[in-house]
Amino acid sequence: MMEEVQEVASVLSVHGQNIKVTEVLKDGDTLTFLIVSQKFPPIPAKAQVNASAKVMKQLGFLGLGEWQPYCKALETFLRQVASHNILNKNKAVEIFLTSSDPPGRQRVRKNFFNRLSQAVEEMRKEGHKDVDEFFQTERDQNLVLTGHAKNAAERFLDVVLSEQKIAVACGHFSAALHLCVEAGEDPDKQAFSRICVKLSEVFDSMKKNIMSVADNNVNTLGLGLDLASRYQEAEKEMLFRRTCKLVELETARRNAEKAKPVKKAAMEEVKKAAEAEFDHINGVAKQEISRFEGIRVEMLQQALVQWCEKQLLTARESADQFNQHLQAFREMA
Repeated sequence: MMEEVQEVASVLSVHGQNIKVTEVLKDGDTLTFLIVSQKFPPIPAKAQVNASAKVMKQLGFLGLGEWQPYCKALETFLRQVASHNILNKNKAVEIFLTSSDPPGRQRVRKNFFNRLSQAVEEMRKEGHKDVDEFFQTERDQNLVLTGHAKNAAERFLDVVLSEQKIAVACGHFSAALHLCVEAGEDPDKQAFSRICVKLSEVFDSMKKNIMSVADNNVNTLGLGLDLASRYQEAEKEMLFRRTCKLVELETARRNAEKAKPVKKAAMEEVKKAAEAEFDHINGVAKQEISRFEGIRVEMLQQALVQWCEKQLLTARESADQFNQHLQAFREMA
């Protein structure tokens, strides 16, 4: 194992907690996020029920609320980058967070055969046996947890989408009840109209209650589960990249063993460089995994606590409101 890299002071002039993602501008398929690192305009909050199926499949919770959850998630990501003990020493991060100019766009070439070849190669390397029991165990656990975390986030998203649909239906029924109101002197019609109006108010309250519950779900446990799923995916990617380096190292060792005398020295240098790089990767990876385990538990615990607190508050407010409606119906009777 290589010696640890000496600590270098952070080059960032921005404190992580000062970073805000304030707004998102949409131009066709292009999204531009406004990142503020010194002052704090309020983040816009507007519900979006009819996100496209493609957007919901790709982004999950992050595609709701006119991109407000996405802004919140991006803000969390940037704060973690700014407070990371390795990334906060990168000058490119400082430039990204403080420059007023938008980053340049990269054109991505799409080639079906290249992607297919890459997918086959990745599947081959993902199943490669590890030489380190710690990493093999971590890879096995990550494979299981990644599936569970993604499934939990998707199922909870289904709950939120159902709540939003129910809220919309309550709003439509509340509006429809007003169509039953009739003018006139007939006492029966007047009594029926009063009931329709009161029922309309009840269903409007139900709509607001269910939307509040859905919003609470999104902004607390929903984003927490989404982040947990992305944490697992990020660890999976890190472990896969390490496995790729392991394959490269084993190839370099075989090449050095089989090399002819004229190429022996060069192959030995390649092998030593691969070993040094792999040892460095192992050291950083173990630090990151240890850090990740602590953050993951703390993040999910915080999300659950916030979820319970928000839903309890909403339940109390709704109970008071429905008690007022019940009292009004009793007085009508």
